[in-house]
Amino acid sequence: MGIKHRLRPYQIEVARAILDSVLHRRGLTFSVEIARQGGKNELSAQLEVLLLTLFMGIGGNGIKCSPTFKPQTVISMQRLKERLNDAGYNGLWRPELGYMVRLGRARQVFLSAEESSHVVGATAHILLEVDESQDVSKEKYTKEFRPMGSATNVTTVHYGTAWDDRSLLEEVKQTNLELERRDGLRRHFQFDWQEVAKYNPDYLRFVEGERARLGESHPLFQTQYCLRPLSGGGGFLSAQQRAQLQGSHHRRPQPLPGESYVAGVDVAGQAEEAQDAPLRALKPRQDSTVVTIGRLDFSRCSTLLPEPGIQVVEHYWWTGRPHAELYPQLVDVLKHVWGCRRVVVDSTGLGEGVASFLTRALGSSVVVPFQFTQPSKSRLGFELVAAVNSGRLKMYAPDDSAEYREFWEQISRSQSYFRANQTMNFFVDPAQGHDDFVMSLALLVEAARYQPRFARGRARGISHEGVYAG
Repeated sequence: MGIKHRLRPYQIEVARAILDSVLHRRGLTFSVEIARQGGKNELSAQLEVLLLTLFMGIGGNGIKCSPTFKPQTVISMQRLKERLNDAGYNGLWRPELGYMVRLGRARQVFLSAEESSHVVGATAHILLEVDESQDVSKEKYTKEFRPMGSATNVTTVHYGTAWDDRSLLEEVKQTNLELERRDGLRRHFQFDWQEVAKYNPDYLRFVEGERARLGESHPLFQTQYCLRPLSGGGGFLSAQQRAQLQGSHHRRPQPLPGESYVAGVDVAGQAEEAQDAPLRALKPRQDSTVVTIGRLDFSRCSTLLPEPGIQVVEHYWWTGRPHAELYPQLVDVLKHVWGCRRVVVDSTGLGEGVASFLTRALGSSVVVPFQFTQPSKSRLGFELVAAVNSGRLKMYAPDDSAEYREFWEQISRSQSYFRANQTMNFFVDPAQGHDDFVMSLALLVEAARYQPRFARGRARGISHEGVYAG
């Protein structure tokens, strides 16, 4: 391989252990956790090139599975082809059937570990690799992939990063650690971002920026970079995070001249029908519409943290009011009172009508409808946690109002649950109350992705014009 793709010491250490097991038919199972963008895929591709070279005359299959065919499996195939060319095999290797690469008599087979994939029957003779093992179903692996190497005592490698304590990768890791304690033979390899950064100054700067943006305790930073698994679920915001969220600025009934304001609108869902159970699982039954107004503080923007600060300055809370009755008041509050630059509106289910009305009244350049799905809600939750951790988001000072008390009650009751594929759900158990203030706050953070066109003029009272960074 060229200097550009030379493996680093920690990658070589893993490669040597795997190669020893393959060549001596030890049939070991390894778990390899390397911080995100730290070189797991490069290690895998170069190991595949070496094994194809060693077995090109003997023959046999190496098998690699990924959680999805597109893009993960496709990317792995493309990387192998590029590394084969780098090694001087251009014109010698051959693609087969759209999911195999052949060099001489040896093949590298790429398969999807999606639940719907049909992979039974393949045999791994050389090596069995499981990419992003934390996202692969335990049942799928146990029933369909693990048996592929049973007749050949194949060496198996699980690559990935930490996620929760119930993942396939975590299970393999814990088994390996127990075996290591018994016989002293290393089977688990773990290299966090600090180890990777020793060899890459650009990576160090990037991860330090992510730490500043997300916060050290953010679930994604802890799992992807620190390689620390999460528990299956628990409180959404810790006591420390709730303390960070509390601000000292005063609640305001009207805007200050020259300032930029955005809003998050969570729409009441009290009329959801019984057939909408899947929807309620994403967004539990609610009976209030909540508007959270935030002031954007662009003075906080920097190269490390380009997003503006967000000061919650006002809440509007309507319970049991039909949507049609709220339309004029919503328009007046968002447009005439606050002049909001960006309004993100829950458009899930019954919210679609409210979002459509506000778009017509305020304009599509201002209103952004937001559909709650598992992936979109997960991203919303992670961004809310990042805004709290970085100190960007602050709630107004205590004022003994009903809105203030309800806000903190919902925040305190909020729970989170981590799923496969690095997604999460956050919610208040319906038996304990509602989560409309929490969702409105999350939508406010989404609205704050608004960026000014000009970073000038605040001191002179010139208002900001902006664009949405969505």
